Amino acid sequence: MSAFHDLNLRALDGQELPLAPFKGQVVLVVNVASKCGLTPQYAGLETLYQHYKDQGFSVLGLPCNQFAEQEPDSESAIREFCSLNYGVSFPMASKLEVNGAERHPLYRLLAGEGAEFPGDITWNFEKFLVGHDGRVLARFSPRTNPDDPSIIQAIEKALA
Repeated sequence: MSAFHDLNLRALDGQELPLAPFKGQVVLVVNVASKCGLTPQYAGLETLYQHYKDQGFSVLGLPCNQFAEQEPDSESAIREFCSLNYGVSFPMASKLEVNGAERHPLYRLLAGEGAEFPGDITWNFEKFLVGHDGRVLARFSPRTNPDDPSIIQAIEKALA
């Protein structure tokens, strides 16, 4: 397995969230926040998930409170907010750090030294497209909306 698929996270409900079951899938990894100007992107992420999930695609939401403390709530409050406001059904992990000394191993893999697309995460809703084999295929700016043609094309190419 790839390093990506070897990682384990914790889901918002407290259960283990191993990445091994994503082997063979294309995954859009997104650091998310509930109190951000970009929060409406949840709707587009859910639309992407629903449209492509039967083709081997998933979105993986990763709440982070590192940017202007825009994700201050508990995991249960985050889960409720996402469900009630955006109908989020894609997998969501518990809060983690994406930058700095406490950067989660997933983000060291995605954006750390030696990564395909290195550099600190710039804001909430930065996106990484991970291929079937766990390789990072693309990185998208927080301001690139989920329905942007560049994201759609990258997903469809990865699924082909």
